[in-house]
Amino acid sequence: LWIKKSYEESKKGKLVVMLIPSRTDTIAWHEFIFPYAEIRFIKGRLKFSGSKIPAPFPNAIIVFREPYRTYKVYP
Repeated sequence: LWIKKSYEESKKGKLVVMLIPSRTDTIAWHEFIFPYAEIRFIKGRLKFSGSKIPAPFPNAIIVFREPYRTYKVYP
């Protein structure tokens, strides 16, 4: 729901930047991110300061802003 809300806020002219898990098989990615966002995949796993282990999943930076970039997704 918060990815949908981020997309909706960007339609109002707001710049929205998100750091999210790179789970590209989810509905949110196909309905809101692929068609309307800039996607920046992060190489490797994130490791925050003070942590001894990295995140257990890959991450991506998602940018919602106008004009939207469109990407074609092939089934």
